[in-house]
Amino acid sequence: MNGKTLYIFLLMLCLATGVQAATDDELPSAEPTMTVTNNKGETSEETSFNGDAPMTATFRANPKDLGAYTPRYEWRFVRAGESAPFLTRYEETTTYTFAESGTFTVTLLVSFVNGDDVIEYDQSDGGEPFSITISESLLEFPNAFTPNGDGINDVFKAKEGYRSIVSFKAIVFNRNGKKLYEWTDPAGGWDGKCGGKDAPDGGYYLYVQAQGADGKKYEYKKVINVLRGYTESSTAQ
Repeated sequence: MNGKTLYIFLLMLCLATGVQAATDDELPSAEPTMTVTNNKGETSEETSFNGDAPMTATFRANPKDLGAYTPRYEWRFVRAGESAPFLTRYEETTTYTFAESGTFTVTLLVSFVNGDDVIEYDQSDGGEPFSITISESLLEFPNAFTPNGDGINDVFKAKEGYRSIVSFKAIVFNRNGKKLYEWTDPAGGWDGKCGGKDAPDGGYYLYVQAQGADGKKYEYKKVINVLRGYTESSTAQ
């Protein structure tokens, strides 16, 4: 006898004997949630996500009305177009970092066990699994910047709109091949200084190695220009 059949039997028995039966609200269940931390460090609770990698999500089962039941959790992570999970987790709360582009669903299944009585919870029954879409990558750089302290284009960095970059390294060299600055976060950049002093105007060499969530590899070897005398209120391209 499965859990649902047993419940119906007990309900009929209680009605026949005049004993008050437990309501559905007293049966064990779950209220799964997804907390998202995007690549800017911003955290929010969502049912779906569409954005850049890397994105870290924490999934919580939030069981309720357990009573004497013991929960057995199963989180299924599935790529769009596939039926079998690429990952299965068995804890009440689990965290995963999405670093590949594509669309994914995450679904919670729980078996509440009390002896031979088993009550099944499936997030897909009457609800929707969590949906995650990670965009394809993009990474571009300007050719010059103007570190003159006017608050406009004072730092050399990736162009606005970069997305889904999961590994990154950039180095600036002078014309003699001396390394002046290095950074490993696409949100970072070079302020045009060397040893705490302003680097002279002129050309410098930029070398970048990066990889996107879609597997795309980026490699830049180019000359960039420091133009402190440039004062027009626009971004140098």
